[in-house]
Amino acid sequence: MFNLYVMSRIILKSGQYVKMAIKITLGQEIRMAGVGYLQEDHMDTNQKIISKQSNKAVAFEFNRMEFAGSLGDLGTILPLSIDMILINGLPPLGLFLAVGLFYIFTGLYFKVTTPVEPMKVIGAYAIATGITASQIQASSLWIFLFLLIIGGTGMITMIGRYIPRPVIRGVQLSTGVLLISQGVKLMLGESKFQALRGAAEPYLNIQTLGPLPLGLVIGGVLGILTLLLLENKRLPAAIVVVGAGLLTGIVLGTGEGLHQIKLGLYLPKLLPFGIPSMNEFTFALLVLVLPQIPMTLGNAVMANADLSIQYFPSDGRRVTYKALCISMALGNLMSFFLGGMPMCHGAGGLASRYRFGARTGGSNLIIGTIFIALALLLGEHFMGIIYLLPMSALGILLIFAGTQLGLTLLDMNTRKEMFVPLVILGITLASNLAAGFMIGIILSYVLKSEKLNI
Repeated sequence: MFNLYVMSRIILKSGQYVKMAIKITLGQEIRMAGVGYLQEDHMDTNQKIISKQSNKAVAFEFNRMEFAGSLGDLGTILPLSIDMILINGLPPLGLFLAVGLFYIFTGLYFKVTTPVEPMKVIGAYAIATGITASQIQASSLWIFLFLLIIGGTGMITMIGRYIPRPVIRGVQLSTGVLLISQGVKLMLGESKFQALRGAAEPYLNIQTLGPLPLGLVIGGVLGILTLLLLENKRLPAAIVVVGAGLLTGIVLGTGEGLHQIKLGLYLPKLLPFGIPSMNEFTFALLVLVLPQIPMTLGNAVMANADLSIQYFPSDGRRVTYKALCISMALGNLMSFFLGGMPMCHGAGGLASRYRFGARTGGSNLIIGTIFIALALLLGEHFMGIIYLLPMSALGILLIFAGTQLGLTLLDMNTRKEMFVPLVILGITLASNLAAGFMIGIILSYVLKSEKLNI
């Protein structure tokens, strides 16, 4: 699927003409947007209103493809969210309400599909060590302050000018491989969450189908369906994956939490754990935030902005380094007050949402409204709905997100350009993405020397 832009003049009855840009997306409808007017003063009011309305129509669409794409980053949100609720004690109401509000705000501002994800370095450490909810809350405030400073002052734009493109591709490739790996683990029952629960599918009554693990069977079937339906606009793949997963949970699930569901209007408690202590702020800065920052800059800011330019060369003008930093800063400030998890915009989530059909800010409004409605109507019992989704269904979403993100490497043309992303991937697998990002920058500049060959 690709876009074709054609400049044209449309002659009006009055003899004047309007300069138009026609954007043709193969496989979708033709969209038209006025990019400029000649002799604008002679145009009547109705003509101007029609042109403005055609521009606005592109920003928010509500259809099956937008809904399908909006489900694309559930594979990254739900596993870490469940873990941090069960292990670290974060409140489901505050966490999912913050996620929903963040989706809404970013969709309204960026006007193109925008991912919302947990900050993985902080989340992984929190789950592995069982730190307190107050320490996680403190990290959200630190993230807010850091991103607000580098985004508000424009420092991030200056930094971004000196990050070579092969480094960005290395971050995207590494993130993609990590997502694929995590998706496979969810299918095999080898993720940390599944290990802690002692079952591959903790919320299903059966674990095997004959000699085969049930998660592998579910994942295999859903994977084949996804391949068959990726380009299907009548029956989008992500809707089938999530719908079939929920149906499996209803039929084979343990029903944990479902019998306790009671509809009502549940309001979140502000600062549910109080103000973190100075020791908690110090711990959060040194142990959680500083290791997270390089990955956030590399993946959630630079790689994400780069991918948005590829996907939305015209409509994604607002997705800049500065805007992404300020957006994430405000999202984490909201998490601090609601007791949610640290959040970001990941390139992997964008790749997944795009691959499953989302294009406009409408996808954010759809999934954001769902999260907000379920959080306010179900409160702490929201988890009863989440438990219906098999881990292997979430794994399939991660695998396809990772492959889409890894394929951005295809525009690397020389051996030197290819070498940098591969080294970043190797360092990421051996250590972490932050180390790969920093070393990749140094390596990319070193390889600019004509004396060095690969």
